[in-house]
Amino acid sequence: MIPLRTRLVFICIAGALLGSCQSEPPKSPFAIMAYYVPSRDYTPEDIPFEKLTHILFSFTEVIDNKMQFKHERYDEELKKLVAYKKTHPHLKVMIACGGWGGSGGFSDMANDPELRQGFVQSTVAFINQYDLDGVDIDWEYPGLEGAGNVHRPADKENFTALMKELREAMDTLDRPMTLTFASAGWERYYEHVETPEVMKYADYMNIMTYDFATGGSPITSHHTNLSPYHSDHPDLKQRSAKAIVAYCESLGVKPEQLVIGAAFYGRGWQGVPPENHGLFQPNTGVWQGWANFRGLQANQENKNGFVKYWDSTAQAPFLYHARDSIFISYDDTTSVRLKTAYARSGKLGGIMFWQLTSDSKTEGLLDAIYEEAQAP
Repeated sequence: MIPLRTRLVFICIAGALLGSCQSEPPKSPFAIMAYYVPSRDYTPEDIPFEKLTHILFSFTEVIDNKMQFKHERYDEELKKLVAYKKTHPHLKVMIACGGWGGSGGFSDMANDPELRQGFVQSTVAFINQYDLDGVDIDWEYPGLEGAGNVHRPADKENFTALMKELREAMDTLDRPMTLTFASAGWERYYEHVETPEVMKYADYMNIMTYDFATGGSPITSHHTNLSPYHSDHPDLKQRSAKAIVAYCESLGVKPEQLVIGAAFYGRGWQGVPPENHGLFQPNTGVWQGWANFRGLQANQENKNGFVKYWDSTAQAPFLYHARDSIFISYDDTTSVRLKTAYARSGKLGGIMFWQLTSDSKTEGLLDAIYEEAQAP
């Protein structure tokens, strides 16, 4: 095995002859999946395609019981993205349908066999129209309200039927298709999903191992920790990436079908007392909702009154501003390396993240994930 550094030198020499220098594509079959929402600050020209295996363009929605864009400008944005497959043949470009604010149409559609089949056919047409490599169903959540969505007990069986019919239709196409879905990082979600049945049709389950704690949480906590933390506070729900992976495996999901998530954003609280540097403390409410990693790296990591700390038990960083009483939980380059190493050592399917445009363009989280994924 030629060391990574040596291989990169060879590639750079060859690239110099062509006027460019690029990294190797990620090792297969370990997946590095980026959810990507178009942004003027992070265009397709900025994307390091060689460091990714999949890009999940986000989002379409279930509109009039069909897969459609809510925003017309996304049509051209997706076409621009797909064009890069010509120079990066290893790359799979997929469409993600739904999301937290876009899942309202799933339950009614999936509950009617005729409407469900119409949605499946519209999905196949969408794949062909844009020359895509697969679909990610981001229904948040079957059988649960989510962001005030229509939901019903029958969502449990209807989600299975939807995934089965999507798989069967996608298998009729002239090239291999990838079918994934986004799942929650807490056990209650799986009470409303026929997990072993669904995994007969999905290639990967993308577990959203973030938002374990949100702005409404009465106690500050980690929102995207890899390992269980140490706290006996009665208002804290013990959640972690490792815990939900173990739970999914106990349901019979194969490790190679599990993809864990990294958060390219932080969640913060204000009015947080200084004990334990703000960790596991009461608060007076949310601090500006969330903040992207790019901004946290530039403005808060040991800057402007914020001090960075590391919880070695949870394997997660956090920030605290003593004067302004602000606490922020997030992923940094160390924590995403640890997540990637954990996924590789556990022979999981890979790692994904929400979302690419929140990253720094240099020394960012994707750089750390890619480097760890390429390690011997």
